[in-house]
Amino acid sequence: MYQNIVFCGLLFSPLVIFLPAAFALTALTRFILFRLNLHQRIWKVAWFEVSLFVCYLALIIFLSHGAIH
Repeated sequence: MYQNIVFCGLLFSPLVIFLPAAFALTALTRFILFRLNLHQRIWKVAWFEVSLFVCYLALIIFLSHGAIH
């Protein structure tokens, strides 16, 4: 189980760290796809980006869970 992060007496969920990390990976992937002009091959770009974000978030949580134990 993940522990809350305490900062100046306030409790934060571990998602405060996980969400920006997943967003950064998604933004990096999006930048690379647009730079290589591969985004045109994707049928629904918005759905792809949302699903990519969810997959990155799940991967970060999975990997951090292994690092905690």
